[in-house]
Amino acid sequence: MSGNGADQGASFAFAPEAIAKVKAIIAKYPTGRQASAVLPLLDLAQRENDGWLSRAAMDHVAQILDMAPIKVYEVATFYTMFNLKPVGRHLVQLCRTTPCWLRGSEELRYAAQQELGIGLKETTGDGAFTLVEVECLGACVNAPMVQINDDFYEDLTGESFRELLRALRRGEKPAIGSRTGRQGSCPASGPTTLTEIERR
Repeated sequence: MSGNGADQGASFAFAPEAIAKVKAIIAKYPTGRQASAVLPLLDLAQRENDGWLSRAAMDHVAQILDMAPIKVYEVATFYTMFNLKPVGRHLVQLCRTTPCWLRGSEELRYAAQQELGIGLKETTGDGAFTLVEVECLGACVNAPMVQINDDFYEDLTGESFRELLRALRRGEKPAIGSRTGRQGSCPASGPTTLTEIERR
């Protein structure tokens, strides 16, 4: 990884082990249509650059895909999945869409702000956590939920969320999914159909 810090002038190039991934991604698209690979290459660049896209990283993607840099900037600034400034090692994304809000996302926000000592769009002094709010993360039936880096944590309460953040701070890897043990998206009260599986 050669992207670093908040210096937008820093150089960036994909690590040697990522070059094979870059070639594989581009190969999925027809000849002359390599610009279609801009989303996956920006995602890969963000992962290579400590979770954010520097100007140098976007310029590098533009060069690889033979695109005007402004076209890459347009994509990167449109999609909220791309971070245009440095983020913490744990990017905590609070879902604030209606189902999560109705089931307690405000409590989660308060718990996170108290536990981490930061507000929304801020990063802890040690660079461990960044807290942001996002729109629907797609696990509405298991609301309220958060996404931390690539992992979903569902059926949260203020206290279970605090425990989750404390575990991450200790360097632990909490189990993903429901914090109540709910299986998939079955009702919170438990299965109402197919409660017995017939063995043949």
